Amino acid sequence: MESLLTSPIAREEEKLLACIHCGLCLEACPTYVITGDENDGPRGRLYLMRAVGEGRLAPSSASFERHIDRCLGCRACEMVCPAGVEYGQLLEAARSELFQVDAKRGLSYRLLRFVLKHVWLHPARLRFAFAVARFIRDSGLAGLTRKTGLGRLLSKRFEFATALLESSAKKTEAHPTPANVVEEKSGSASGVMLFTGCVGAGLFARVNEATVRVLQANGFAVVVPRDQICCGALHAHAGDLEGAQKLARQNITAFESKTESAAVITNAGGCGAMLRSYEHLLAGDPEFAGSAAEFSQRVRDVSQQLETVAMKRVSNSNTPTVTYDASCHLLYGQGAGQAPLKMLEAAGVNLMPLEGSDRCCGGAGIYNLMEPDLSGKVLEQKLAHIQATDAKIVATGNPGCQMQIGAGATLAGMHVSTCHPVELLDEAYACAGFYTRGDQDN
Repeated sequence: MESLLTSPIAREEEKLLACIHCGLCLEACPTYVITGDENDGPRGRLYLMRAVGEGRLAPSSASFERHIDRCLGCRACEMVCPAGVEYGQLLEAARSELFQVDAKRGLSYRLLRFVLKHVWLHPARLRFAFAVARFIRDSGLAGLTRKTGLGRLLSKRFEFATALLESSAKKTEAHPTPANVVEEKSGSASGVMLFTGCVGAGLFARVNEATVRVLQANGFAVVVPRDQICCGALHAHAGDLEGAQKLARQNITAFESKTESAAVITNAGGCGAMLRSYEHLLAGDPEFAGSAAEFSQRVRDVSQQLETVAMKRVSNSNTPTVTYDASCHLLYGQGAGQAPLKMLEAAGVNLMPLEGSDRCCGGAGIYNLMEPDLSGKVLEQKLAHIQATDAKIVATGNPGCQMQIGAGATLAGMHVSTCHPVELLDEAYACAGFYTRGDQDN
């Protein structure tokens, strides 16, 4: 067994001991609410982590593996924890334990390890992979496998994967008629740097382009660093902390700025939360610890950046009903609760409250493909709440959430489309005549 001195969980002993076992986290945990199993809640998982850290339970234990794998990593428990347990960091340490012993954990995890190492760490290969994905999506092949039943014939997991890809295509046009300008103030021109993300650049280029236009319309000069790479969230959530650290170092270097206060802007909740965690991820790196801490302080979601100025606002009397679902990592990882709603208000949409908007949708990176049954049950609850709003559009600040909800809605026969809040604001600005868009499909 690995020496306890080098065990990732043993190194987090102080954070583990912070748990006071009050159980307030249980009802905030989507998996516990569904299964009712103590070990599928934060408190039970912390017990398992502590047992591994103290050497009383092997990291290869079936119980440890099962219940750590079944965690969504949504971090909702952190918001209700009176002791301030940093559960997200502990979960990554636990998954790092599993990553070090999971060579025989099954085909899915072996494939994940291969992709993380041989595709995601190599930008050219990753760009090619997304180019292939876009071809499958845009050529109609993804939709064809669903409509013909071929996807389900192969497996439900394959069917859902193709539906995820299909749902990444642009479907929303919320402002069919010209909008009226309500307020046309803008912030003082200042420089910001846009983090485009791997999934963002590969499947949601339109969201990045909308982000640039909206920021510029509100007085910000936007720079997009060329040498940026994947944020490392998939690696960290899978337990490959070494891979995540490698990506983090490259991004920190890419975003070096003569203006140290230049904000690093994201439009993906998962990426933003990961970028903000670089300080913790590289705390033990003597070369990068200082720059990682400074970098993390610069990270802001686009909605948070727009809060710093008097946003341009528009109104429109012919806007479909929109509901908003909070990205877990945007809400809990970046603390952006009201900021995205202010973007929607500025877009002049007819906003309908969503019950359980602060609950995970079940996407959680690739959790929906690794744990499809439990993910499906979480998604089922989300879709029921969305259907109750009668909204035609679901806005959410993370591409994974857009795809998860979009895929679920498609397979359930719901006539609902998904988009990012900044897309709605971009459409409103274009209709108000602030600028002319060159619409993109990606």
